[in-house]
Amino acid sequence: MEELTYLGGYPDPLKAQVQQLIAAGKLGDMLEKRYPDSHLIQSDKALLGYTMELKNRYLKSSAPLSKVIFDGKINVIKDALGLHTYVSRVQGNKLKAKNEIRIAALFKEAPPAFLKMIVVHELAHLKEKDHNKAFYQLCQHMEPDYHQLEFDLRLWLTWRDLERAAR
Repeated sequence: MEELTYLGGYPDPLKAQVQQLIAAGKLGDMLEKRYPDSHLIQSDKALLGYTMELKNRYLKSSAPLSKVIFDGKINVIKDALGLHTYVSRVQGNKLKAKNEIRIAALFKEAPPAFLKMIVVHELAHLKEKDHNKAFYQLCQHMEPDYHQLEFDLRLWLTWRDLERAAR
């Protein structure tokens, strides 16, 4: 039985269904059918533009972003899929905080819906620091299918790992 690293918090019956898809060799087909497209956002500049478009649509009054980049150093399992950081700098006798969003570089290969989901997740941290009810409500406001996309992303990461292990 495969270890489902990305599905740790999900109920056993759901994990059993995923195991059946894996055993039948159908997980990849299901995901490719559901998410056939790829996106053109391959540079940090394009990612910044995409992120700012979403931020300006849903979070106009939130704190400004100083940097949005793809980061090849983010370890998916250990660190997360994206990071929202606050960089504090002293300017004169004031302390200034800058918001940065770093998205795992693997999202250059991911379907567009997954990129949007992770950008929405990181943008929600501008308003809500913790993963609480208000945080997830904000995510769903920006992306109504947020929870389904998060689950499907976990399936995609599982499938991606299985494909790499098979090579």
